[in-house]
Order: sequence, then C-alpha cells, then structure tokens
Amino acid sequence: MSFVLDNSVVMRWYFGDGSEADLEYAIRVLDSMKTAGARVSGVWGLEVANVLARAESKGLTTEARSEAFVGMLNRMDISNDGATAMQALAGILQVARRYNLSSYDASYLELAMREDLPLATLDEDLLRAAKRAGVKRFLEE
Repeated sequence: MSFVLDNSVVMRWYFGDGSEADLEYAIRVLDSMKTAGARVSGVWGLEVANVLARAESKGLTTEARSEAFVGMLNRMDISNDGATAMQALAGILQVARRYNLSSYDASYLELAMREDLPLATLDEDLLRAAKRAGVKRFLEE
C-alpha cells in the first residue's frame, strides 16, 4: 500500500525526538516501508535539506551523519510527485486557504487527496486538516 509521507515523520527518524507516541508512530511508518512505497510532495527534498543544513549550522549534527541519512533515504522506496509545481497555484493554494495551512503542508494534503492515499504525519495542524478533508492517517483505521 502506498501513502503520502510528510517530513515531520522523516525528521523523527533522524533526530529521535518528540513524544513517545510520536516516536512510536514514526518507527511504525519506517517499518512499513519494508512493504509499502511512499509518495512525497515536490517540496520534500527541499524540506529535508533545509532541516539538515540548519541542524548542522547549529552544531546539532554533522555533515557526515546528514549524508549517511540522505543515503538511506535515497535507497528507500520514496517517489517524488512531479505535479507539485503545477498544482501550486491551483489545488495546493485552494487547500492552503480552505484548511489554513502553509503551502508546504498543503502540498502533502493535496497530494493525498488527489491520489486518494493516507497521510503519514506528526504535524498537528496537518493532521486536523486531513481529518476535516476526509484523508485518513496512515496506519490508523
């Protein structure tokens, strides 16, 4: 089964921070990647790079550790949505307006809606918006 993967989950894999419930969810999502493929918004790579670069500049991690993590991500079954840019001023803008989300968060929700996929996220605002939009959270019934 495919699902949309939000960066909030990916960063829990890297940093291992957050609540116990968030970490457990992130680990379950990671384990599911053995059999499920993930779809990501076209902004996902930029988000990952931004978080890693900022963490490095603050001395929270090293370039070597970040590169190893990026290598792991590159080996995973994660496919980038090629339509994100085309949807930015149409569907994504409408989703951002309707659910009061940043355009970045809206891009994940719009992708899940467009492809009728569940969404793996730890972002509370995105989770609330997904629920209102009728998008299921990945690994929840």
